[in-house]
Amino acid sequence: MKVGNKIRKYRKSRNMTIAQLADKSDLSVGMISQIERDIIGLSVASLWKIAKALEVSVGDFFEENLDKDRYVVRKDNRKQLQLANSSAIYELLTPDLSWNIEFLKITLMSGEHSDDKKISHKGEEVGYIIQGELLVKWGNREFLLKKGDSIRLDSTVPHRYINTGPKKSISIWAMTPPSF
Repeated sequence: MKVGNKIRKYRKSRNMTIAQLADKSDLSVGMISQIERDIIGLSVASLWKIAKALEVSVGDFFEENLDKDRYVVRKDNRKQLQLANSSAIYELLTPDLSWNIEFLKITLMSGEHSDDKKISHKGEEVGYIIQGELLVKWGNREFLLKKGDSIRLDSTVPHRYINTGPKKSISIWAMTPPSF
């Protein structure tokens, strides 16, 4: 999914210039301009910085859900976010982020990772590996998780996920409060 148009829409609705967004998000003017035109890829960390600067959640950049059910998310109708230059897919398993918990399915191809560097955010998260394996780097520690393994983390400690296995990794994550 390309998020440039949505970022531009939120920026303009706040009467914010590209320079103001760049300053608030600690990114360059050129980078914001290229992101809005979907010329360059966007990391999860940069997406979080932009969302924070625009005072929206990262979830607001997810595709619109056609089924407006407040309780059920149909398998073929999940909100998805796939960042440019990445095969990582984030699927929202709840209808929205209005409650105090976020529920995600994350698919990473072999060698893919959640971001180039560790990120941190308020809250806690738990993850369960459905398929493949995932190396979780959390602070100074590393945990190699395989199918059937689960983990609980303090999200304020910088962390990232890397698929070190030979096939795709599929995992389910619950986070509170919602960070996407």
